[in-house]
Amino acid sequence: MKNQNGVLKGPCLTEKATLLQEIDGKVVFKDHPKANKIDVKRAVEQMFKVKVQDVRTVNVQGKKKRVGKHIGYTNNWKKAYVTLAEGEINFADEL
Repeated sequence: MKNQNGVLKGPCLTEKATLLQEIDGKVVFKDHPKANKIDVKRAVEQMFKVKVQDVRTVNVQGKKKRVGKHIGYTNNWKKAYVTLAEGEINFADEL
């Protein structure tokens, strides 16, 4: 992706993500489905002024949902596990 502004959609604030951040220094982000690891690394380093060691991405499939007699699916999305080499990102201070 050429535009670095649309790569990261936001943090993924779950119990698993919080434990990973506290124990391993990993941060989890929701990102654009067409973004690759290099785009995510550049965006995180540029936005938060930290040094990124490793990026792993996962495509999350949408779940089946039922409302009455109609069946549908939630949207597919992508998330990135970012391991930080230097620095720290704390989302709890901003809440």
